[in-house]
Amino acid sequence: MPRLSVIVPVRHVRGSLRECLSSVLSQSFADFEIIGVADGSPDGSGQLLDEIAARDPRVRAVHLAQPAGSDGRRTAGTERATGDYLLFLEAGHVLLPGALQRIADRLAAAEDPDVLLYGHVRTPFRGTPLPSRSLQLLSELGDRTVCTLADRPELLQVAAVCWNRAVRRDFHEAGQVPFAPGQYGDRTYALGTLVTARTVATLPAACVEHRGQRQLPSPAEPEDQVAPNDLVEQFSELFDALQGTPRFDSVHGPLFALACRELLEAYATVPRRRRSYARAVAAFHRDHRPKGHQSPGGFGALRLRLLTRGRWGRLRGLDAALAVRRGLLAAGPAVRSRAARRLFPLYYRFQRLLPLNRRLAVYSAYWNRGVSCNPAAIQHKAAELAPKVRGVWVLSPKAAAELPPGVDHVVPGTRRYWSVMARATYFISNVNFPNQVVKRRGQVHVMTHHGTPLKVMGVGQHAYPAAAQGLNFKDLLRRVDRWDISLSSNPHSTESWSQAYPSAARHLESGYPRNDILVTATEERIAAARAGLGIRPGQRAILYAPTFRDYERTFTCRLDPERIAAELGEDTVLLVRAHYFHDESGLTGHRGIVDVSDHPSTEELCLAADALITDYSSVMFDYANLDRPIVVHAPDWEIYRAVRGVCFDLLSGEPGDTPGAVTRTTEEVIRVFSDGTWDSAQNRALRAAFRARFCTFDDGRAAERVVRHVLLGERELPAVVPLEERRPVAVPRQTDAGTAPEPPAGPAAGEATAPEPAEHRA
Repeated sequence: MPRLSVIVPVRHVRGSLRECLSSVLSQSFADFEIIGVADGSPDGSGQLLDEIAARDPRVRAVHLAQPAGSDGRRTAGTERATGDYLLFLEAGHVLLPGALQRIADRLAAAEDPDVLLYGHVRTPFRGTPLPSRSLQLLSELGDRTVCTLADRPELLQVAAVCWNRAVRRDFHEAGQVPFAPGQYGDRTYALGTLVTARTVATLPAACVEHRGQRQLPSPAEPEDQVAPNDLVEQFSELFDALQGTPRFDSVHGPLFALACRELLEAYATVPRRRRSYARAVAAFHRDHRPKGHQSPGGFGALRLRLLTRGRWGRLRGLDAALAVRRGLLAAGPAVRSRAARRLFPLYYRFQRLLPLNRRLAVYSAYWNRGVSCNPAAIQHKAAELAPKVRGVWVLSPKAAAELPPGVDHVVPGTRRYWSVMARATYFISNVNFPNQVVKRRGQVHVMTHHGTPLKVMGVGQHAYPAAAQGLNFKDLLRRVDRWDISLSSNPHSTESWSQAYPSAARHLESGYPRNDILVTATEERIAAARAGLGIRPGQRAILYAPTFRDYERTFTCRLDPERIAAELGEDTVLLVRAHYFHDESGLTGHRGIVDVSDHPSTEELCLAADALITDYSSVMFDYANLDRPIVVHAPDWEIYRAVRGVCFDLLSGEPGDTPGAVTRTTEEVIRVFSDGTWDSAQNRALRAAFRARFCTFDDGRAAERVVRHVLLGERELPAVVPLEERRPVAVPRQTDAGTAPEPPAGPAAGEATAPEPAEHRA
């Protein structure tokens, strides 16, 4: 007798069944059986079930003579189960790694409860996994909950499905609530077992991935079709079955309220015979309402009251009125938007006639994505040195919604936005302001940029049309002509910006303000950054931060992070950060890998990392300030160089060009981090030359120079501290150990030589 019986209904699941069963068969916990129940699906699902069962004795294939519906398939599986506990898994879902072990451990710790509820994640079709509301609720309850539904009626908010719970088999066999027919036929079973269970345990961990399926026309399955009134009948049958059971009276009220809410939600899906449905709901309400039950008051519950009283005509009238109201509300923004498009240009023109506000600065970064990069560092320093100059950020509606309180901001297109843009004196951004912005006499525009250029920028893209993607160079130069000051962190950047953006702007060789923290961070700041990412003391953290490709629309990981994490072991953690053009890396839930794509600060990630893996991202120039190992992973260098264009040969192997080891494959990445090549003497020498070339002005006082020069009008600025006099920030693992960094002792074992020139490698 196995500990767990996993029951999988099989019909029209040819494309997902194999992955579903594999997710169970690959579990580390082995004391289980799988019972797949097929009933003649025409897509070949039953034959695939037989094929898998023939190869693995843990899988038992059951074939029913006639189509039985979802309820019949589940019931047939339970009748053949021999395990202590029943688990139900839809063939379109999968068990997450380690799920059965977590379930078995929790069952043992809870001393074999009647029901165990566990969490799940939801994955929309072509989407990424998202925590479910049920998982959030279970997490709030914790993993020590063993109770009855009467003790914790909030358990009714856990999704009422059969595949998120383990049910003790002898409790199931003695139960009074069967599966009901139809698409949601397990709802009454799930609620019934929860009500009658003597003990309910919770497991606040995601065990199932609920995978959304593409909605396709499917053959009619009469046994799985449910008429709207059938839902009312199912709830009526459930309440009849539960009437008189030991624990029903204590949960009658919350269960009844749940049923009424679900019946109201179903009303919106009833295409015909709504009067009949309303009468059926009213009958259910009359027959099963608890004594002393009070319907919720207020206008928000008016639809529910009308439905449960059978007032179908009034409900129809209310819905019509609400539909008209929604239409008017929807039309309102459109009308206001049209008026704004006509009036705001006039308003902006009027505002430009008013005097400039000499104490107002506008900041923006990355096309209004948030408060970050060089502009954020400048504003932070301005609060210290020039507190009378007020800063206002330009933010998109999404960024504004995620903003912590207290940050003054405007949203593009609003009335205050045009007022601020007309009257501010200072404009500080790492990208250009829109074409509609008119530069007034006396206004000062500072272009901070957002990285040292490796790729061809500005007018240089004219020779690379795939990278330019229809860029209007005339508009670009008009925007560039608004610049008064262009920041630079090294002579290479000064030269590159002069070529890419020919203009009368002055180059302020101040260093990059965002890099100040990399030079001045304390060991405590580093330790806090690592702790915030869950990096253990002594653990090696590697940041993988690739750039985007102009010829790709989505993030493509050119490494195998799972293999790297497995090969390098638990003493190494891989932090993966997709470019900000992409929402996420798609790498979640893998041991030894942390997706930090949505982390708000690249600088914090750099401080936390012992080493950097990148391809052609400008993060390598910033990271060089830390004097820590850099590995260039460049499997598509030739393509990237041909399509995008580059300023110098990153892979030449010459001092100043290449910052460290170069890899082309995942195997090479694993090797350099296993044999010491990543921090060998040869690569330390390359890193030193690279740092000398590209960290020239980054001495920790860049933001101060910008604030003093731009906002305070000072001409004499702090001299740049020579590179040899700067103190490198402690290596994180040395900080964890409480020791100061020591100079390298010499070549490591298995030391690599400098990379060959790119044209000499295959």
